[in-house]
Order: sequence, then structure tokens, then C-alpha cells
Amino acid sequence: MTNAPAPQVSIVIPVYNESDGLQALFDRLYPALDALGRPYEIVFVDDGSRDDSLRRLRDQHQRRPDVTRVVVLNGNFGQHMAIFAGFERSRGQYVVTLDADLQNPPEEIARLLDCMDRGHDYVGTIRLQRQDTLFRRVASRAMNRVRERITRIRMTDQGCMLRAYDRRIIDTLNQSHEMNTFIPALAYLYARHPIEIEVRHEERAVGESKYSLFDLIRLNFDLMTGFSIVPLRVFSLLGMVLALLSGALVAVLLFRRLVIGSEAEGVFTLFAIAFCLIGVLLLGVGILGEYVGRIYQQVRDRPRYLVQAVLESEPAPSGGDARTAPPGPPA
Repeated sequence: MTNAPAPQVSIVIPVYNESDGLQALFDRLYPALDALGRPYEIVFVDDGSRDDSLRRLRDQHQRRPDVTRVVVLNGNFGQHMAIFAGFERSRGQYVVTLDADLQNPPEEIARLLDCMDRGHDYVGTIRLQRQDTLFRRVASRAMNRVRERITRIRMTDQGCMLRAYDRRIIDTLNQSHEMNTFIPALAYLYARHPIEIEVRHEERAVGESKYSLFDLIRLNFDLMTGFSIVPLRVFSLLGMVLALLSGALVAVLLFRRLVIGSEAEGVFTLFAIAFCLIGVLLLGVGILGEYVGRIYQQVRDRPRYLVQAVLESEPAPSGGDARTAPPGPPA
């Protein structure tokens, strides 16, 4: 064990089934950080990878034990929980999150740190010439507009994980024990001097995105339910409006029955109106269920993630809600 001083910069990288691309990441990441002239550490978090990722991370730790730390989770807990596990183990004054797929070039980290040196406590990023599919770009823009209307979170590009945080923000995030959240949005709430800058974006060299359409929808539900109750208020107002309109419709139909007599021509129109109202009702119940479901997950007070092992050259800091499991069989 060494008694080296705490690094100034911590790089937190969640890893899930990225075996084929890890060597390319190592080949670019370490030279980029060495060129900074700052003491740094890299905290890799293996989020229950089922391929050869953990072995490659262990080999890299043996090559550079002075700056490489590997947190091994006991299963797949999701990208944001993996990042929280990395935050718990980070020691730098500045903490930068980075995906392992090299879509965000490690060479851009220097620009984020320059912004931190100028007094910003949170640096968000906007991808230039995004290499994603047209569907993902359009869906991202649409969800950004919806989010900005129902929350006070202002993020131009919510899908870019290359971001920098001051230690004060990280310590505050580590005190948040939410089961469903979105780290950049949470950091934005705590930041006093946030900024966004444009960064390059590269096409994924190997593998495919770990975010399916369902995952993207779930992430935006986390944003909506975790940072605003506007949807509940909207459906409350909608319910009052529909109740008034329904009452007026009943009055009109009653009047026509008393004055004109029984009619059968409007049956299908009434069916259409009823089905429309039922659809709106089910949507409202679904949104209410999202809030209730997240409350249910929170009150169970289960650990957000389970740490199986930590590969490092110094003792791991204590604290947080990460619980350590007995070491499992070697990967």
C-alpha cells in the first residue's frame, strides 16, 4: 500500500460488457490524462459484466496500480448506480464521468477541467455532430423539450455522459439515496455555477448501445417523476375540465331526450367519447402509478447496489450505502 496524496482529478467510468473496446479506451485515456500534468485516478466500475471486461480491468489495474481502481459490483444495477458506486470511491477535487465506448473522446477532458479551474462547479456537455441514429436524435430533442417544460432542469444534451463535477457537488450527491434518479439533473440542482460546453462525438467503434428504447423511456420517467409533480397537476386540471365537459354533455343529452325524444343516432359518438375518456384515465393512472412505484421502491430501503470487491492500492473509504459482499469466484 502507498501513501500517495489524494489525486486532483478522478475519472469515473461505468463498464458493462465492453470487453472488445476496453483496450482502445486504455490506449487513449491514460496518455490523455498523463498529458494533463495533474495527479489523477481512474475508477472503473464493473456493473456485472458477463463478458471478459472484468479480467481486462484487473489486468489494467496490475499495469497501472498507482492510478487505477476497479470497483466490482455484485450484479447489474444500471449505469447511474454504477456511477454512484464510483463517486463513493473517488477522491479527487474534480470528478469526471466518462462512458467506456469512446463516443466521448478522452482528449476532451482537459477542456472540462479548464472550466472547473475558472470557478464552475458543474460542467455539462453538448455533443457536436452526433453519431447516433436519426431516431435517437429526434427522440432526444423531443424529450428535452418536454423535460424543460415540466422541470427547471436546463440541459441541452441529457444523453452525454462526459461531465465534470466539483467535490462539493459529489459529496452532496453521495448524500442522496434515491433509488431512481438522473445524476446530471440532480447535480444541476445543487450547482451554483453550472456551464455547458460543446464536445466532439465519435461513432461507437465496437459493440452497441446498452440503452434500449425501453431504457430511454424509463430514464425520462425518472426525470419527470424525480424532479417535478407537474404531470400530476396537469391530470388534476384535466380531470376537472373533463368532469365539467361530461356534466355539460349529460345536461345536453337529457334536454334533447325530454324535448326531442329518445335517439339512437349518437350511440357510436358516445362510445368514441367514452373510449377517449377511458384512455385519458388510464394514462393518468399510469403516471400516478409511476410516482407510487418509485415511493414503494424507496421505502423498502434496499441497498442501491452491492459491491463485491475493490481493486486498489490503498484502503477503500468507508461510508455511503454501498454494501460489500463476500468475494465471489474469479471472473
